[in-house]
Amino acid sequence: MKLGIVGATGMVGRVMIDVLENRKFPVSELYLSTSEKSIGKELIFRKKGYQTISIKELLSKKPNIVLFSAGSYISKKWAPEFVKIGSTVIDNSSAWRMDDEKKLIIPEINASCLSKKDKIIANPNCSTIQLVMVLYPLHLEYCVDRVIVSTYQSVTGTGSKALIQMNKEKEGTISFEEKIYPHPIYQNILPHCDDFLENGYTMEEMKLVEETKKIMNNRDISLTATAVRVPVIGGHSESVNITFKKEPNIDHIYDILLKSKGIIVQDSPQENIYPMPFMSHGKDEVFVGRIREDYSCLNSLNLWIVADNLRKGSATNAVQIAEFLMKKKYV
Repeated sequence: MKLGIVGATGMVGRVMIDVLENRKFPVSELYLSTSEKSIGKELIFRKKGYQTISIKELLSKKPNIVLFSAGSYISKKWAPEFVKIGSTVIDNSSAWRMDDEKKLIIPEINASCLSKKDKIIANPNCSTIQLVMVLYPLHLEYCVDRVIVSTYQSVTGTGSKALIQMNKEKEGTISFEEKIYPHPIYQNILPHCDDFLENGYTMEEMKLVEETKKIMNNRDISLTATAVRVPVIGGHSESVNITFKKEPNIDHIYDILLKSKGIIVQDSPQENIYPMPFMSHGKDEVFVGRIREDYSCLNSLNLWIVADNLRKGSATNAVQIAEFLMKKKYV
């Protein structure tokens, strides 16, 4: 399998390399593409050094699968070029997510809708992935009516420059040019993820709304979101309130989640056991806990969801899509 990564030196790109190695993905030839300023850098895969190359050179290698993690502009420009030479693109940006002709995939949920004809496949937003991983199996049994979600998103969701800003603020060495947030993030919380839209919501909040409905193939679900940036290095957390059309049974809810692939239930509050971003670091699963009935609203419950945004929220999900394509011999 000839595999390429676009954006290999970025935070998600580097994690993609780790995930490919961790999951023993069958790579016969690996090509790592990056921006012009980083060409020639050496990255390690399976104890072997690989020099990064330009995207044009990667195109000439005719890879079977290309994992994109270099932003929407690059994806829009280059993904179609790879399709022309027969490559299948799995894109981690927002470029294709809401395109009606492109599939938005979480393998545990809807990979079965893929076919050989799908040459550009969209990877959902990190916050959406962990939310839908929990919502979907419950929806199949109780039919989700409304969701209220508040996210607590780590700085790595913004990228390496955000991590630099937080660390330098902690050290007291930050310069104006190094700030990418409009306010300090160290010892602070920003109710501001991505750009604000005319409707008063941010792009991140609307991604949660629209992507969830697309993945679950249900436009009738009501969903509202508030996305918040917190001074955490890795791992996104979500406080979620769900109202169902059917009366949920808490014991059955536990049973459903315990049996759901890719989900780990951590819910023993009397012993101080509940999901935390600190514990999710470097793991591929989605963690859920604090599961309890919402006594203020009929057929409702609250729960808390945590996942490593760079792994299941980004790199791992993309690699899982590639694994599915190989298993089905679509590539």
